Amino acid sequence: MEKMPYTPGLDTRVMPVSSVEPVSSDWQQKLPLLSGKQVALRELRASDAPSLFALLTTEEVARFISPPPTSVEGFEHFIAWTHKQRIAGTYVCYAVTLQGFDTAIGIFQIRQHDPGFATAEWGFALGSPFWGTGVFAESARLVIDFVFDVLGSHRLEARAAVLNGRGNGALLKMGAVQECVLRRSFVRDGKGIDQVLYAILEDDWRAMRSPAPYRTSIPVLVH
Repeated sequence: MEKMPYTPGLDTRVMPVSSVEPVSSDWQQKLPLLSGKQVALRELRASDAPSLFALLTTEEVARFISPPPTSVEGFEHFIAWTHKQRIAGTYVCYAVTLQGFDTAIGIFQIRQHDPGFATAEWGFALGSPFWGTGVFAESARLVIDFVFDVLGSHRLEARAAVLNGRGNGALLKMGAVQECVLRRSFVRDGKGIDQVLYAILEDDWRAMRSPAPYRTSIPVLVH
């Protein structure tokens, strides 16, 4: 989701509530905590604005996404907007934190493509000091489980600029399948950029996450 669904002009507008109820609507009242060994994902808070501004506005992080808010106040408006969209039932945004710490170091966004989240699209941004630490992989698995288990999606899409080697590699590691190239589908600084469309299907994800069946080894007798 390199093209961010949020723009400052949307601060006072709420997206319409879906006419089709998702599998569970409890998340519309409060996002559940997603906890792993290294990370804890929770709802964004207004107090996250300073750390997100510091970590997500650097050139290496922001170069392949829509321009993020340009001030701490701008991130506060963004955070308030995410709460409104979550209540409306069309969008979710998680803050990434490390276990034992409460500082937001990145975000995962999920929005519906179809009513009731039958198809969802996700995107993510993580502060560069935490690249290559395993934080993304663990967070992504938690988010994908949430998408399929809680939102009830059957298909999860993502877009990554062809030139975004790190983003493409991260999606492939999660089992995403490249389906096509969307020509000049993302405009950044007035220039059209090609994107790769990826998808993870619920059945494929569950098969990949299931433990391999136990097999006994049969000795081979050599005569």
